[in-house]
Amino acid sequence: MLSRLTRPRAVAVCALPVVALLATAAFAPLPFSLTQPGMTANVLGENQDTPVITITGAETRTTTGQLRMTTIEATNPDTRVSLGDVLDAWFATDQAVMPRDSVYPSGQSTKEIERHNTAQMKESQDAATEAALNYLDLSDKNIKVTLELADVGGPSAGLLFSLGIVDKLDGDGNGGDLTGGRVIAGTGTIDADGTVGAVGGVSLKTQAAKRDGATVFLVPEDECGDAKAELPKGLRLIPVTTLKGAVSSLVALESGKGPVPSC
Repeated sequence: MLSRLTRPRAVAVCALPVVALLATAAFAPLPFSLTQPGMTANVLGENQDTPVITITGAETRTTTGQLRMTTIEATNPDTRVSLGDVLDAWFATDQAVMPRDSVYPSGQSTKEIERHNTAQMKESQDAATEAALNYLDLSDKNIKVTLELADVGGPSAGLLFSLGIVDKLDGDGNGGDLTGGRVIAGTGTIDADGTVGAVGGVSLKTQAAKRDGATVFLVPEDECGDAKAELPKGLRLIPVTTLKGAVSSLVALESGKGPVPSC
């Protein structure tokens, strides 16, 4: 036999599961990673006292300016992220909440993820070298390029690696620097044919770039919208789709001749 509840008692009874659910959610781990602006590194210079780009078998240039690859820092894959953590980060301009699977491969241990990211970096470096040498019509049979960047994984430095190789070997093609003496930052994967691909965390990378002195940021064209979100003042966005296009944009920016695309 069912008894009939008064309205106040019914509301109270119905509220109990909701309160319990909210309490559980507040402390239960959620499938998110918290991210923030990470380190940047000048690929034309040194990282931890080691040249980022070393080229043998061809004459190289002494460069000025900087080409800074950018990163984001994320909570460790086994870090417990609670609802409170997510809410705090959601309203912060220097943090972002990202699905864990978009930052780390699903179903892998921390060691497996580290190996995966290292493998992606190696593939990115190989593709960056091939793309740069193809752009310059040079053969990898006579030229050896070594890329060293400690404590960084993933493929998102590919574009900047390629630009660094081009600058060290050919500059702007007319005796000048590809950077025009500026601090240029950016991000983007690259294929051996020079195609630039999208990455993640672009709005955080622009903040890292500005923090470390950049005035120009190269961004995969498809991510212009993300890059303009929380864009630091004084940082100019240049969208790119190919290595050739990125070089052309930097040359036009340096010389003042020709169009420079914008987001």
